[in-house]
Amino acid sequence: MTTNLTKPISRSLLLAIIIVTIGAEVLLYLTRYSSMASTLYDAVMVSSFFIGWKLYRRLRSQQDHRKSPRQIMLQFTGAFLIFFLGSTVVNVYSNLTFEDFNKDYDQYVQDYTESQALEVKGGADKEIMDRPIGSLFEKVDTIGYDLYNDILAGLEEVWRLSYMILLLVVFKKVFPRRWESGRRDGFLIAALFITSIHFGIDHTLDTEQPWAIRIGAIVTFANMGFLFGLILLWTRNLWLTVIVHAVYDITATLSWYYIDYAVEYFTFGVLIVHVCLFILEKIHQNRSMQKLATVQDGSMAEVTQSVE
Repeated sequence: MTTNLTKPISRSLLLAIIIVTIGAEVLLYLTRYSSMASTLYDAVMVSSFFIGWKLYRRLRSQQDHRKSPRQIMLQFTGAFLIFFLGSTVVNVYSNLTFEDFNKDYDQYVQDYTESQALEVKGGADKEIMDRPIGSLFEKVDTIGYDLYNDILAGLEEVWRLSYMILLLVVFKKVFPRRWESGRRDGFLIAALFITSIHFGIDHTLDTEQPWAIRIGAIVTFANMGFLFGLILLWTRNLWLTVIVHAVYDITATLSWYYIDYAVEYFTFGVLIVHVCLFILEKIHQNRSMQKLATVQDGSMAEVTQSVE
């Protein structure tokens, strides 16, 4: 995998990778001071889709067989369940270890929810918002903006893949002897850990909080980022990981603001689908093995008859 990830990179693609990684971090930090930086950050995340389209093939090797739609869906449900269980463990650990962070986070969610209430003060604006059409568009804007941010969050996995490629290229240049010796798995694991830590740090760049709270946030999100990184390396499918990330964030948003326990309900549905797909895949594999055994038995019979 490391060989594929570090295949020759054009200057334009290298520049795009640097913008998506380092540039996105700078813009994310500046969003606490500038609304324009926030807009530019969103633009970088949207453009990262096209960069991901250039990079996603590097995760796969020529020996990888093409998966059926059922196998891809089974991989998605398995990846989602793994992340749900892993994130639950991370949240329990954070609740026990970083009380300040969790108290502040709960307050943040409460304040944000209250800020979304339709409160308009007097005058013409009130008359407009009292109309059903105004209320409708206000709800559409609120929900749509949340879902838009969640989809952009899924594209953070393009950021991760870009960062891993950038780090591997640096490791290849700095440690050429170790790289040529074939011991490259350590570089891949190092890139995974570094990007996970950056993932945690990046979730605190656009906020100003005491260090007691920021450390808790960094550790919590770094662990979640590590889970996403493992899913990326396990599935070797960038877009599947992007979808897992986005879908989880969407269900979390629904759970926070709109539907209680939306994450748990959705995960239970995913579990049912996963079990059904697993059974169907096993049945398909058994049938394929039976057909192969029948063909092999027929071939052996033909060979025996020809010998006789």
